[in-house]
Amino acid sequence: MADEKQQTRPKRVFVSDVDSFSSRHVAELLSTCEASAFLFVGTVSAPEDGTAAFLLEKYLSPSRDELLERLLQCDVVVYNISENATPQLLEEATWAITSLHAEMQNFKSRKMFILISTVMTWAMTKPQSSHETDVLLTEEEFRRRRPHPNFKNHNNLEKLVLKLGRGKKSKLSGYVVGSGLQYGKGESLFHYFFKVSWLMQSPEVPLFGEGTNYIPMIHIYDLARVIQNIIELRPKSKYILAVDDSKNTLEDIVKMISNSLGPGKIKKVPEQEAIAMKAFTPEEMEYLNINLRLDAFIIKDTFSLTWTSESGIVENMETIVEEYKDTRQLLPIRICLVGPPSVGKTTVSEKLCNHYQIHHIKLKEVIEEKITQLKDMVNGSDSVSGEGAAAAHKQLDNINTSMNMNAGRLEDHLLFDILQEKLNSKPCSNQGFVLDGFPKTYEQAKMIFTGQDSEDQDLTVKRPVYNKTITPEHVIALDASDDFLIKRVQGLPEAVAQKMRYTQDDFPSRLMRYRQLSTAEETLLDYFDELEIHPERIEVNTDDPEYTKVVKKITEMVGIPKNYGLSPEEQEEEDRKKEEERKQNLAAEATEKKHRNEAALAEMVAQYEEWQKNLSEVKKQEGERMEAQSLPLRNYLMKYVMPSLTEAMLECSKIKPDDPVDFLAEYLLQSIQQYSSNG
Repeated sequence: MADEKQQTRPKRVFVSDVDSFSSRHVAELLSTCEASAFLFVGTVSAPEDGTAAFLLEKYLSPSRDELLERLLQCDVVVYNISENATPQLLEEATWAITSLHAEMQNFKSRKMFILISTVMTWAMTKPQSSHETDVLLTEEEFRRRRPHPNFKNHNNLEKLVLKLGRGKKSKLSGYVVGSGLQYGKGESLFHYFFKVSWLMQSPEVPLFGEGTNYIPMIHIYDLARVIQNIIELRPKSKYILAVDDSKNTLEDIVKMISNSLGPGKIKKVPEQEAIAMKAFTPEEMEYLNINLRLDAFIIKDTFSLTWTSESGIVENMETIVEEYKDTRQLLPIRICLVGPPSVGKTTVSEKLCNHYQIHHIKLKEVIEEKITQLKDMVNGSDSVSGEGAAAAHKQLDNINTSMNMNAGRLEDHLLFDILQEKLNSKPCSNQGFVLDGFPKTYEQAKMIFTGQDSEDQDLTVKRPVYNKTITPEHVIALDASDDFLIKRVQGLPEAVAQKMRYTQDDFPSRLMRYRQLSTAEETLLDYFDELEIHPERIEVNTDDPEYTKVVKKITEMVGIPKNYGLSPEEQEEEDRKKEEERKQNLAAEATEKKHRNEAALAEMVAQYEEWQKNLSEVKKQEGERMEAQSLPLRNYLMKYVMPSLTEAMLECSKIKPDDPVDFLAEYLLQSIQQYSSNG
């Protein structure tokens, strides 16, 4: 009965370091298993609806006694040292397996310790035969594995887990999982290549080194499913490789990322530049330099895995890219801004592009850019093939012929092809765009945005089938009165008016043409209404010359920027760094303030000592001055006063009267009278 209860009771699983990329996703996937409850150490948000099977406890820094108490409460203990493991985490994992082994006799039921390690402990392993360079290494050879010099502690911990967790009758089972380099859900180690490709700020994605090394890899969700299978199946093999079926080199991976998300080109640069550019740390470069070909037969033959990416990152790049964009919320913002001439479309478009970091699409510039590109291809400066140059030459001739026949304007089908190509380009697909003042009519919009993307269309509602990847999500119609627009044009310098075709001859006809199109049977705004992309109308007036209010209204409707940002875990790390920096700044300010106060006090003491020194000198000088001034007075007293006073004091001493002062006064008075009568 006890065994039956143990089987039906949900398993309690401890996962270390749940704030890290790897552990967090392992914990998230395990939380979907109905047969498990979870005890996490770290910080992680539980679902508000309470649907997931979480038993969540937050301990930022539990004591060893507290931690051991919780480990003993769990059926499964998972320690993850597969990525950026600190010496502290390695030491804690060593302590955990040792402490659990020491308490094993007190276990009421069997427990499992799973160490998620890394294939870096295989990095220096050579094939048994030096002639067989293409041979695959498997789990059967795990005793021969030789670690990278910087991963010897990982290797020692693996051996300890296998040693303490073995034995058929042992109540503690130990498993080691050799994880390939992880990708998916934001890309972890490979994030740099995805970010550089997505931003499209460079014509080539850097590949550090030759890139000919084979990298064992696994999608983070597939790693989590391996852990899930170990918990459920308790396999006999204690060492298990967790790698997908791919045999890709670093160059294969970076090329595919660039082709799928970026400029489509790579550039080999020296490895040391990765450190100089702060693209990777030295530790991360050690991972990227691994050169191993591994075959994980246990998870293929024994486990029942529902793979996310069995064939690897290169074969599944399209799905991985979508997952990457979704995880990081890299959603393109597509805006179409229309309105009458001189209403301010270009000014507002520029402000929106700066705010959202998206691309400003102006029809004239798109055509000029395409012509320049074709000329470069024809001249061979873009290293195109002969066929490519011939095709470019033909397209350029068609454009020139069309413009010559139509007074410098392109025929619609050529114009639409060029515009569609621009909207489908990687920069516009990745970040988004503001389409400035075009299209102008229902038919033009239909020709540009109509596509074959008919999925999720409601067949009961008749509306156009459109290409969702290039059709604007937000349509903004600016407007103003004719008087307002005419006065604005009249205030322009003549050179500007001529350049923009806002002269007295051109502007009225252009404005009239726009008003006629706005009252047609089927207007441009009607087209978007039919797609249920309802245009927003904004009136432009004189009290907003900088378009501040207009831009604010649009940004409130469109929402926050969805350009490149940090993933949740990176944001947490960034916040943590900022908080540490803030504390360091406060500490530095306090230290600086203390030093300033000490310096000020020392200066005050020095000034006081100097003042005291000066005061003594002043007193000395004053005394000397007073003494010098007192010399004539002394002579006077000695000559005229002291003889009489001395005589009186001698007489007083003889008589010793009761009141000596009165006696002296009387004596001196009599002496004066006698001196006067004799005189």
